[in-house]
Amino acid sequence: MTVEQVAEQLLCSPSKVSRMETGQRGVTLRDVRDLCRIYGVTDETQVSRLTTLAREGKQQGWWQSHELDYFATYVGLEEAATTLFGYQSSIVHGLLQTVDYARAMYKADLPSEFTLERAEELIKVRLRRQEVITRNQPLRVLVFLDEAVLHRVVGGPEVMGAQLDHLVEVAGLPNVTLGVIPYSAGAHPAMDNAFSILDFAKVAPSVVYVEGLMGWLYIERPQEVTRYRQVFEYLRGMALGEEDTIELIRETGRRYSAAPVPRIAWRSKQ
Repeated sequence: MTVEQVAEQLLCSPSKVSRMETGQRGVTLRDVRDLCRIYGVTDETQVSRLTTLAREGKQQGWWQSHELDYFATYVGLEEAATTLFGYQSSIVHGLLQTVDYARAMYKADLPSEFTLERAEELIKVRLRRQEVITRNQPLRVLVFLDEAVLHRVVGGPEVMGAQLDHLVEVAGLPNVTLGVIPYSAGAHPAMDNAFSILDFAKVAPSVVYVEGLMGWLYIERPQEVTRYRQVFEYLRGMALGEEDTIELIRETGRRYSAAPVPRIAWRSKQ
């Protein structure tokens, strides 16, 4: 059917139909009901699923109450995803970070970019994001970390020790798979990269999210998503097995626990 034919039966303008099809405007429950009739959709389960989507589409996501700019799109995708495949070359993935580790990360940014108040707000967002791992239908998470992540001392030995303990704990969840690519594995195609592949079962195509110093990138073209998926599988082959990964994390964590805590000389502001 053409847009004009649909608009005639829907008793609306062709531009309205076009905007609905391209996602430039939402649809009402009445629109869904009428479109199902026009298109001959009679399966009650399918109709119910579509009306549920239309109803949920009217609701505001929790992240939309925060000023996240471009990152709001990613958080929405993460909430809707069923599986996340991630690789990090230098830091712990956001879904696996402790509060103190995240706070130390924000402190390391330029002072002009993050005030203390803004950093604390973003930490709250990060903690809320992490609920996808333990919700009723949890996100399946497969994350590989370069061994460098374990040795970069973010926030000091105490913070790193707690962070590695947290990784061991999270790795015990049935929906989380964690792997470390050891230094001994040598060079690999993602050494200077970090990315997340988000899968949505059969509801929507997969998306790759890549973030860097000067911006972000959402990759949706099938051949490019396939390339990232191939790299991820290559990394899977290089990573230590789950038991060896946990042992390496624990061993590294014990070193932080044994490290002396540096003394900090506080200077009076008066």
